[in-house]
Amino acid sequence: MKIPIYQVDAFTSELFSGNPAAVCLLKRWLDDKILQSVATENNLSETAFVVYKKDAAVLELRWFTPLTEVALCGHATLAAAFILFTNRGWEKKSICFQTRHSGELVVTRKKDILEMDFPARPVSEIREPEGLARALGIKPLGVYDSAEDLLVVLDSEKAVREVTPDFVELEKLRCRGIIITAAGENSDFVSRFFAPCVGIPEDPVTGSAHCVLVPYWSERLRKE
Repeated sequence: MKIPIYQVDAFTSELFSGNPAAVCLLKRWLDDKILQSVATENNLSETAFVVYKKDAAVLELRWFTPLTEVALCGHATLAAAFILFTNRGWEKKSICFQTRHSGELVVTRKKDILEMDFPARPVSEIREPEGLARALGIKPLGVYDSAEDLLVVLDSEKAVREVTPDFVELEKLRCRGIIITAAGENSDFVSRFFAPCVGIPEDPVTGSAHCVLVPYWSERLRKE
């Protein structure tokens, strides 16, 4: 079986920037070991696999890192939609993806812009996990749990920029990812995302992290 594969730089208008994702179009699902092997060989933060049927109302979508399957990925969803709209002649205004762990995700084309509708994931404040401050090299202002990722709030944009994590120590926390964030100097907020447990020391841009970041900052900034 031949698998068409594309590499897309998401969240950018410039070549060799943003967050690269691979998109593989399948006629049917292959064995998970094959999907994982393809993603491992691609060695990108995520490879999106889409069972593509041009006339289907809903397309099945899954994502794999170099190490494992993940429940949600923003930039690879955007990349998959981009390929279908621009390279596969998808004529409908929206694409509905059915996922195994995150329900239906819709990407809508509005002229040259693709808009993703992703779920909001509220957080609850928790006690700072043992070893977190040591792994990040900084004391957090607060730590929150989103069931899958930890949200770690720091005191400034400068602090977020200057964090140099100990990835071996971060991996011991045994969660999918660690989001660090602070209020921005020229934006509402800034963030970075570390996920050594799933084979991504630091992700350049993480769409799924905004399922957590947006409701958190929306409440605190009183903004939609």
